[in-house]
Formats: sequence, C-alpha cells, structure tokens
Amino acid sequence: MTGTPETHDAWIASRRGRRFATRWVPPGGEASRSPIVLLHDSLGCVALWRAFPAMLAAASGREVIAYDRLGFGCSAPYPGRLPLGFIADEAETFHELREHFGLARFVALGHSVGGAMAAEIAGRHADGCEALITVAAQASIEPRTLAGIREAEQAFQSPGAMARLAKHHGDKAEWVLRAWVDTWHSEDFADWTLDSALPRVTCPTLAIHGEHDEYGSLAQPERIAGGVAGPTKMAILPCGHVPHRECPERLIAALLPFLAGPGSA
Repeated sequence: MTGTPETHDAWIASRRGRRFATRWVPPGGEASRSPIVLLHDSLGCVALWRAFPAMLAAASGREVIAYDRLGFGCSAPYPGRLPLGFIADEAETFHELREHFGLARFVALGHSVGGAMAAEIAGRHADGCEALITVAAQASIEPRTLAGIREAEQAFQSPGAMARLAKHHGDKAEWVLRAWVDTWHSEDFADWTLDSALPRVTCPTLAIHGEHDEYGSLAQPERIAGGVAGPTKMAILPCGHVPHRECPERLIAALLPFLAGPGSA
C-alpha cells in the first residue's frame, strides 16, 4: 500500500462531555476490512501517537481511528477524580464511538493502560471486535510498574516538563499526571488485574511487549496470552515501553502478519 492517508477529525457526543477523534483513511484501502481503533496510554492522546497511525493505515490498507479519552488531549475535562474502575469503564462508553463511526466490526489496539482497556473492550464488545492487539500493556501491577511511575513523576519536576505535557492536554495536564500517579499508587488499586476480563476475549489476540520495558516485565504479555479464551500470539520487540515511537517499523512488521493471518480480522 502506498500513498499518504487522508486525515479526518471528529467529535464524539457523550453525556459527560465531547471526545475528540481522528481517522486516517488510506488511499485505495479496502472498505471491507475492519478499522483499527487505537487506545492511548496514561499520559497519551491522539497527537502523541505521532506518525504511527498514518504509517499503520498505509501499511495495512485499513482505516485507523484514534480518540482522546475524556480528560485527555482535546477532549472535554473529566468530571471529577478518575475512578478506580476507569479501565473497565472505558468498555462501557465505547459504544458511543462505535455508534458515531458505525463500527459493526473493528480491531482494538491499545498501548500500556490502553491495552488493558482494549482487552476489556474486546470482551464486552465481542459482537464486533475481530482481533485484540495489546502493546506494552499491564495485566497486573508489578513493583517495576510503580517504580517507573514514581521515576516519571520526579522527571516532571524538571523545568519545562509540565509545559510539554500541557502542550497536548492544555489546562488538564496536572489532572492527567495526578490521575496516573495517584491512581496506580492507591492502596485500593493495588490488587487490580485483568484476570476477570481476559476469559471474555474470544477473538484472536496478539500481545506485544518490549524486552526493555521499564513499566512491566515479560510476565505481562504472558499473563495476557495465557488468560484470553481465543487463539493467541506473542511478539517481543527490542525496545522499551513505547514501541510506536522507539521502533515503529518493527511494530508494524509484527502487526501485519497477525492482521493478515487465518482467523484474524
């Protein structure tokens, strides 16, 4: 597939506030192939996927959709504190995105906590989710997860760090940082796992992880692959926590055979 995908911005109506989304439509793409929906990480947004969505759309021939969760990026502020059930909650509001874009079928691809959300969505929207892809996802909380978050929190005290976060989240930047740090370090969140969600995932699953991931060991993709009910594959990449920025070509190379393989979308 060659050519530059067209981009189209959209606003998704929600009773709690509008959410922002962008679509990448590849030239000559096959309309019959299910779109890929991207779910961002704890500090992420549409813009922080950077060039990856366009690269993925061009390489796969599929439409790619990314959206800002409520409280992030260009979407409306979150109404209050982030609840401890926020990962499972995303599957409850995902129907709004499906209705807006008319997604009868789709592939869910999530990075970091977005991968956990993608797993919840794959299970609760099994009527439409044809494949699940998790990238550097957490399935449980490890000591290195908490240590990595604390280290990142300290880095945000350096000059200009919060300004860079605000560039993407505006005046919501402080809420975004505190929602990440405080939620994951909450005693009430300490026992969180994806274990109850994974058996509901019956579609093909690809669990991707970086061998040098600073927020989770290889036990994370192993737990995902071992917990889902559908067929699974794993791919370990020579990178850290953000493959779509550290080695996007390798990430796409791992995705394409899975998307084209038997039993996948």
